[in-house]
Amino acid sequence: MSRYFSEKYKTLTPYVPGEQPKDMQYIKLNTNESPFPPSDKAIAYAAEAAKSLQLYPDPECSLLHEKLAALYGVDKDCVLAGNGSDEVLNFAFMAFCDKTHPAIFPNITYGFYSVFAEINGIPYTEIPLREDFTLRVTDYLGQNKTIFIANPNAPTGIALTALEIEAIVKSNPDSVVVIDEAYVDFGAQSAVPLIKKYDNLLVTQTFSKSRSMAGARLGVAIGCKALIQDLNTIKYSTNPYNINRMTMAAGLGVLEDEAYTRANCRAIIENRTYAAKRMQKMGFTVTASQTNFLFAKHAKVGGGELYTALRERGILVRHFDKPLLRDYNRITVGSAEQMKTLCDTLEEILNEK
Repeated sequence: MSRYFSEKYKTLTPYVPGEQPKDMQYIKLNTNESPFPPSDKAIAYAAEAAKSLQLYPDPECSLLHEKLAALYGVDKDCVLAGNGSDEVLNFAFMAFCDKTHPAIFPNITYGFYSVFAEINGIPYTEIPLREDFTLRVTDYLGQNKTIFIANPNAPTGIALTALEIEAIVKSNPDSVVVIDEAYVDFGAQSAVPLIKKYDNLLVTQTFSKSRSMAGARLGVAIGCKALIQDLNTIKYSTNPYNINRMTMAAGLGVLEDEAYTRANCRAIIENRTYAAKRMQKMGFTVTASQTNFLFAKHAKVGGGELYTALRERGILVRHFDKPLLRDYNRITVGSAEQMKTLCDTLEEILNEK
């Protein structure tokens, strides 16, 4: 770093995204992208929007917010589009956390939470998961802190029920509870219906996974009008034009093609089930994932060793070199062909061992 870098950021540990290699062609199962292309409508709408890139996009995202509100069955003032769900999550840290309102989240979860807390100077507490990676609901009851929970969790893939989420929200009436539903479309229960009952609940979702728009960067927050107004205050104080024209148009297109999204989700769930069963037969321990990835370890081959062996054979998965996670690899669920190749390759590696 330069000698000009602010002292307040010198100890910051940035989030590390999954590798995007360019040295060869890989079966890419490391960043939880969809194996399916965007909806044809999304592509067509984005191409049309590209013709007007000389103009600023609509800062109110009016049409997109109308579509999102209709999808979730809420008023238009109860949704806010963001530049990926990462942006709306950062807005939530900025809006609802400070030294008198510290953050709290699991010790094993989405790695950006601690980064958002640190860059915004917010004190935070990490609560350990159980040994089986499940979250103990009682740990979050009556905390009176701003709570962040990824549901389903990452990288474990394990989900809480809507009733468990409600218990946490209900027991913290004077604190905001943020439920990050990046992977909810792959089998978990959404907490969105609860926003009509609780004014302290904020739900975030993304178009990156189930809607095949990771490259477009589009996310959404859903909450009561007052919470969304708070987030808008942060948005209009940082980047009013946070959604570009092409992304906004692509978002409209994919929302008009909900059948395509649902079909893709069903296919990914089927591929996940196929791969999990084959891997379990090989001796893998696989968590009960309700996401578009698997979290697995093998008793005879270490996580890092398995990651390297797969990479050498042209398959990328995600390995986290942390003490509690290093035995595991997170494996994105790809197409049926990709998952068959993955399982065949795993069998070859294990036979060699």
